[in-house]
Amino acid sequence: MYTIQANPSGTRSIEVSNENLRTIEKYALFRHLIDSTGIVDEAVLDKLKLNIRSLIASQEEDSKDLLDLCIDVIYHNNMKAFGLQQLIKLYLTWLSNMEAEEEEE
Repeated sequence: MYTIQANPSGTRSIEVSNENLRTIEKYALFRHLIDSTGIVDEAVLDKLKLNIRSLIASQEEDSKDLLDLCIDVIYHNNMKAFGLQQLIKLYLTWLSNMEAEEEEE
């Protein structure tokens, strides 16, 4: 379980599980999410929410992992652009750690 900061002052946070991070990886939710400016703002968060909604709507199989990600993280009351930026940083760190572990094996 990881904790990300949801606002610049650090008074709000969001818990992120390994399962949430695996879901982000499974569906490549951050791929092509941010435009060439590299700025994470509310429009990027809205784009992510719309992408997830369309994934859930188009799936015929169980999408419990996506729903859990939405409930726990993406639609969390404290999730704003700053929180999404922290989530992306956490995901990149987590991903590089997973790749390093795979190389060791």
